[in-house]
Amino acid sequence: MNTPLVSLVEAGKTYGQLDVLSAMTMSLNEGEVLGLFGHNGAGKTTMMKLILGVISPDKGKVEVMGMAPDSKEAWHARSKVGYLPENVSFYEQLTGLEVLTYFAKLKGFSKKQAIDLLEQVGITYAMKRQVKTYSKGMRQRLGLAQAFIGEPKLLLLDEPTVGLDPIATRDFYKTVDELKSNGSSVILCSHVLPGVEQHIDRAMILSSGKLLAMGTLSELRQQAALPVIIKPSGLNGAVAQDSKLNAFLTKNCQQTLMVPEQDKLAVLKQLLNLDGLDDIHVESANLEQVYQHFLEQHELDLQQKTQGEQN
Repeated sequence: MNTPLVSLVEAGKTYGQLDVLSAMTMSLNEGEVLGLFGHNGAGKTTMMKLILGVISPDKGKVEVMGMAPDSKEAWHARSKVGYLPENVSFYEQLTGLEVLTYFAKLKGFSKKQAIDLLEQVGITYAMKRQVKTYSKGMRQRLGLAQAFIGEPKLLLLDEPTVGLDPIATRDFYKTVDELKSNGSSVILCSHVLPGVEQHIDRAMILSSGKLLAMGTLSELRQQAALPVIIKPSGLNGAVAQDSKLNAFLTKNCQQTLMVPEQDKLAVLKQLLNLDGLDDIHVESANLEQVYQHFLEQHELDLQQKTQGEQN
């Protein structure tokens, strides 16, 4: 069995009395993209800092490429890690090319790679301008180029699409897909959920430093028990007359079926047997709905716990 590239076992971080991350267990394999989701203060950035070795866990164990990232032995592995912080800042007086050449040389790469990366993120036209003249979107692109230096084995991206227009966002995800296909592993932390789901293998949902759910989108849908919406057209009341199908009809619409994930195929087969069917629209719960479900469930559990303690 392959050793995971990143492994956290019961890892925790405390500041004073506050548990910013509690008993976190997760693993990331080579060539896998993990989406890390949660509101501000959920513990996402703390988890990234533990993986980077910038901070050390107070409890449990963190391993990256087989060693503790905060240990002296891990220094040579750092050139294989790329990181984009949530708020990128660079030396304002330097040009984009000077900034990127500096970071490339720190990692043992040449000025040529810096130029290639500036082209990849689409800011070659501004590479001889000082960074202080860059817009937020341009700085973000420069930050991405810095994170991509040396085709890292592990890439940690904190809110990478902030400040990017739709075309730059599309190009960014294309680069993530390419890095993944070359065997890189990516942890992608984002508030912006639409558009993310087709680029990640698994999602991890955090709240108040705790893990609420982790798995593929399909696994999370099943855990959340969110229904699949199926809308057939052209059947003119035949669904309501079918004893197996009418149980799934919604009260306010005789054309829409709300079907549990495990019954989806059986219902679709049943619909395909009916005369007059023109079309079927199938809509599974998206990442945003799944995320919302787990957060609401967590809030509900907290309320019930508080009421129980008060009683």
